[in-house]
Amino acid sequence: MALHHAQPGEIVSLAPLGKYLSEAHSVAITKKAGFETLRLIMPAHSSIPRHAVPGNVMLHCLEGSIELSLPSSNVTLNAHDWVYLEHSEPHSLKALQNSALLLTILFNPGPKLKPSQPAHESLERWEDEGGSANAYQLGPP
Repeated sequence: MALHHAQPGEIVSLAPLGKYLSEAHSVAITKKAGFETLRLIMPAHSSIPRHAVPGNVMLHCLEGSIELSLPSSNVTLNAHDWVYLEHSEPHSLKALQNSALLLTILFNPGPKLKPSQPAHESLERWEDEGGSANAYQLGPP
């Protein structure tokens, strides 16, 4: 039987698993040529040894707590924390408690902004189309 992957427009719940987290298993959400997303489950005290991924990595801690070891530092991701890693950046993970993460890997870095198009133009375009710059505030609301 083929593994189900989310299709474009299909809603996937990332709600906390709560008391069921200790029984959960990692699950692939989607896998396409340019990116892969999965809900990574890490039982307390489990670890993923130092490795590098051939793509840009985003980790969003959905629940629990994870220690992320990078070449320059160790950081702790708690529920609702998000971090971005550059293409092929070596890292390792250790679960400080039962944890669930949303792992996204971008294998294709995507189009680059033209030198004549500053990065802030993307945000201005978002605002022109009705978006709010406040949606990108960092830290607590």
